[in-house]
Amino acid sequence: MARRRIDPADGDAALAAWAELGVATPRTVLLTATRYALEELEALHPGHSVEVRVPPAGAVQAFGGPRHTRGTPPNVIECRPHTFLALATGRTAWAEVVGNPIDDGGVQASGIRADLSDALPFLRVPRPR
Repeated sequence: MARRRIDPADGDAALAAWAELGVATPRTVLLTATRYALEELEALHPGHSVEVRVPPAGAVQAFGGPRHTRGTPPNVIECRPHTFLALATGRTAWAEVVGNPIDDGGVQASGIRADLSDALPFLRVPRPR
């Protein structure tokens, strides 16, 4: 089970701010929203077969299958925070970004299980209060 570090109310508030501000989102708010989204992904898809990395926010292991314990995981997905949030909320489709350079808003995915398309989107942007 995912260890919760971000209170869901704080995560929703950060996600709503990101949705409104986009690239102008303050760094601390962006990282809170991203960490919250990573926690949600881990909670919705428990397991250890795919490592999802979103530097500098964090990384989680998710999805059922063989457990990875040492060295470089066989299935890795990596992208930047704005890209991850856009995927998580359905603002961007997996096919549009996978294989593109990370610094250009893309996703690098390696391994036979490194495909999030069936798990996306998994978050709804909360309405502002």
